[in-house]
Amino acid sequence: MKKITDYRKLLGVQKDAELKELKTIYRNLMKDWHPDKFQDSEAAKLEAETKSKEIIEAYHFLVSIAPETLALSLDEYTQTITNCGIADYNWAGLVLTVHFLDGSAYEYFGVPKAIYVKLVNADSPGRFARRHIFPAFPYRNIAKLQTA
Repeated sequence: MKKITDYRKLLGVQKDAELKELKTIYRNLMKDWHPDKFQDSEAAKLEAETKSKEIIEAYHFLVSIAPETLALSLDEYTQTITNCGIADYNWAGLVLTVHFLDGSAYEYFGVPKAIYVKLVNADSPGRFARRHIFPAFPYRNIAKLQTA
């Protein structure tokens, strides 16, 4: 969740920002921080490159978890979580990554370690995840990101 908060703060958007608003803010920030505007000083150009990379990363991340984006793939997501088994999962720093047997993978944000431990110890990790993780935590499709 910290990642989400940090990215929203970087772009200066609220939780309920729509894709159109995100895109406008992103474009304006990129105009301000584009490295080509900082040709006079090498240090300023390097800072602008770093800042523009952060802005790009934040924008793409926030677009991937936006309700509008998730709504577009809701049928596919629902099909995956209800019909496909879990191939693998791992947890690191409140982010649970779940790989499904159909080749898709999703990141779930803000998953406490206690929930992860219960998932590991569950008789049926798929059933546990369908009840306690999939409906409760913000997510994004990462398999699509890796193939793009």
